Amino acid sequence: EVQLQASGGGLVHAGGSLRLSCVASGFTFARTAMKWGRQAPGKGIERVATINGDGSWSHTIDSVQGRFTISRDNDKNTLYLQMHSLKPEDSGVYFCGFNDIWGKGTLVTVSS
Repeated sequence: EVQLQASGGGLVHAGGSLRLSCVASGFTFARTAMKWGRQAPGKGIERVATINGDGSWSHTIDSVQGRFTISRDNDKNTLYLQMHSLKPEDSGVYFCGFNDIWGKGTLVTVSS
């Protein structure tokens, strides 16, 4: 059974930082490209960052580029999202996933 559990969310002031983690199980993590997505209230999930299986390539969307960094530790089956200079529009539930699968999310709230 595939399990993806995100954690590390919370309430921060604008300009603050958070580091999200996602522990994965039930599939071959090291061979799987992974992604982080977020969902604002009333909207669909927006993919914000992607990383390939060995971590040699990654991509972030324009709105978070230079502020968010995706990384992974394949020995720990864990995906990370380091977020700096957070803005209120970054608020939402953050999910990790692969292909068309999203796991359980963690809530990020950025106050102005």
